[in-house]
Amino acid sequence: MKNILVLCTGNSCRSQMAHGYLNHFLDNRKVKVYSAGIETHGINPGAAAIMKEDGINIFKHTSNHVDEYKDIDFDYIITVCDHANENCPYIPSKNAERLHHNFFDPSKVNGTEKEKHTAFVKARNEIKNYFKEFVTNYLEL
Repeated sequence: MKNILVLCTGNSCRSQMAHGYLNHFLDNRKVKVYSAGIETHGINPGAAAIMKEDGINIFKHTSNHVDEYKDIDFDYIITVCDHANENCPYIPSKNAERLHHNFFDPSKVNGTEKEKHTAFVKARNEIKNYFKEFVTNYLEL
């Protein structure tokens, strides 16, 4: 069983979308996906709504702190924002491959509802494409 940790600042938006797509693309293969933040902010309603538009339900996800997973030996630790990448506490996974990609943060967009929706679609699509490629190129299942 492989373990994957997706890490962001607040575990509310980008890491939650990534978690949802990883579960979707892995389709019950022998991989356990975790997502966490260096803080916890709760699930962002915009992230949950935009994922639902693509047929993925993350409404029941929880916002977890990275310290909750300190005893898990991860195969991959993927940071999805620069802040988490630069401020992440040490995670004692023996052989974890660490990957980083700074995704656009749609929760920071101020504007009309249409502009906010467009921002969430942009982030969702970037995350979807990245993690689809990750599953194809990194996981030999």
